[in-house]
Amino acid sequence: MTHEHHTVVGPHTPEPTASPGLTGPGTPPAPSAPSRSGPAVSVGWTGLPDLLRRHRRRLFVVAVVALLTQMAVAMVSTAVEQTPTIDEPVYAGTAAVYLHQHSLRYNPEHPPLGKLIIASGLAFGEARLASGFTGNQTELGRHLLYESGNDPQHLLLQARMPVIVTTLLFGLVVLAFARDLAGPVGGLCALALYAFSPDVIAHGSLATLDVPAAGFLLTAVWSLWRARRHRLPLHLALAGAALGAALATKMSTLAAVPVLLVLTVVTVRHALRRRREGQRPPSAPPGGVRHGVRGAVREALRDSGREAGRESVRKLALGAAAALGVALVAVAVVWAAYLVVDPRLRWAPPADLPVIRGLRGLVTGLLPFPEPYRDGMLIQFGFEYAHWSGFLFGRHYDGSLWYYLPAALLVKTPLGMLALWAAGSTALLTMRRLRPAAPYVLLPAAVLLAAALHSSRDLGVRYAVFLPMLLAVAAAAVCASRRRWAHGAAAALTLFVAVSSLRTYPYYLPYANEAFGGPAGTHRHLHDSNVDWGQDLGRLADRLRHRYRGERIWLVYKGSGVPAFYGIHASNPLKAPANKVRGLLVVSDSSLAKAEGRLARLIESSERVDDVGHSITIFRRR
Repeated sequence: MTHEHHTVVGPHTPEPTASPGLTGPGTPPAPSAPSRSGPAVSVGWTGLPDLLRRHRRRLFVVAVVALLTQMAVAMVSTAVEQTPTIDEPVYAGTAAVYLHQHSLRYNPEHPPLGKLIIASGLAFGEARLASGFTGNQTELGRHLLYESGNDPQHLLLQARMPVIVTTLLFGLVVLAFARDLAGPVGGLCALALYAFSPDVIAHGSLATLDVPAAGFLLTAVWSLWRARRHRLPLHLALAGAALGAALATKMSTLAAVPVLLVLTVVTVRHALRRRREGQRPPSAPPGGVRHGVRGAVREALRDSGREAGRESVRKLALGAAAALGVALVAVAVVWAAYLVVDPRLRWAPPADLPVIRGLRGLVTGLLPFPEPYRDGMLIQFGFEYAHWSGFLFGRHYDGSLWYYLPAALLVKTPLGMLALWAAGSTALLTMRRLRPAAPYVLLPAAVLLAAALHSSRDLGVRYAVFLPMLLAVAAAAVCASRRRWAHGAAAALTLFVAVSSLRTYPYYLPYANEAFGGPAGTHRHLHDSNVDWGQDLGRLADRLRHRYRGERIWLVYKGSGVPAFYGIHASNPLKAPANKVRGLLVVSDSSLAKAEGRLARLIESSERVDDVGHSITIFRRR
């Protein structure tokens, strides 16, 4: 059977267009289509936007891959070059004990999940550890790296790689969260700020707990935001799991629990309201019985108060039930982290466990977590009562300063990033369509920062590493503006951040922005993990071997590495008469910041001759 095709030309039907090669008199030839197999067609400025629109998905993927690749290269190359920081040997040693002995006795002041992530890297190698070792956790780390026949740098890289991978995955969470708020361009802006953040790169390339804890918390917040519109039960369960992972990594994330539970109630109320609006019956058709419409209106007015009250109570009850469910999932994840290490949960409280009274002790005893978790909290509170000192803008002081973290962040954050954080936060609060996201992004950041401000330890911006994550999402709000100049400003500031970050490579730990002299000047303003965390012992060994071979070395090193292992054979200048200290005086910048008494006099009478990694200063004494 054959079918005939007829074309009818009417008043609303366009005339058929002649095919190429079938042009007749009075019919303009159709433009020829470009050959797919031929050479690329040159596109002018007028055609460029159309080309970008046609390939926007592919370009988006390319941009995401490029940003994450840049970040991965920066973190891996940094991890390869840096020697152990102060905390890493403890975490790596504890992770090795988890693998080989399934014991919780080391490092109880931190929950096990972050160290289990580190252990996943050690599981691919041979992290030898003597079974009869009985020292403390500091001695454990030194024993694992330098006394058990392991290659310390190779083992450290194995421990760091899972944290690097986790950091990259959290970059995808930043991207997805920001894209939900401000579209693909906003997502790319947020990912760029995250991928070029010197603090995230610095601490995301170390076998430590700060970035994993902050990333899990970010994931919990994003899951709650997603639950407003997509699969409420699933995303609430994911939020509970992510919150539990954060709690099972660092106890400082406990401050965010009340905020996230309140946000759970808000999320459920919003989701139920959307669902109810979507199920409303259609309005009465025009021409209906007028009396019936009036009666329905009167009845609705009479019952509206009671219905609104009942509906509000129902939503609140469901929200509270959902918050309880999120909390139970989080608690289950914390318990699971401990049971993975030791299914029998064997635990003996340490002999020096502090006794904490008052509200802190009461709250700790009521937490529905395993006993080692609660005892770890007591140890953390004990640290808060210990004596600490700090260093800020050239001043060495005892105790802590409430404004230390804001001041340190002002030094350690790229200037373009600071501007975008402020602009994005303002946009979240002022733009009507973005305002519902403000509590999700800004409130957890504000509460966690307030809790960190009350800490007695002024040791570094790593305690606020959640800010570059959450506020990168906030910065994406600038890209949601309809003003073109805002898009241009966001692009320029993001480029400024990228240039500032790339210029500091590979010295991300001592980064400072241009207003404070860059990484070379950070030691004049800050100390400890902001500048010198013991990471440059290997670089120091190379410098001494190539530039100062054969000279006498006097060393004041603050770190967990063993100098002799790297070929640095030095004496302690604090244990020798001042007139005998001749040659090179090498001082970690953290020790330099707090120098007093004998060390201060030795430095004052010495000549500064070199700098290693912007974290160690070399003086010459004649």
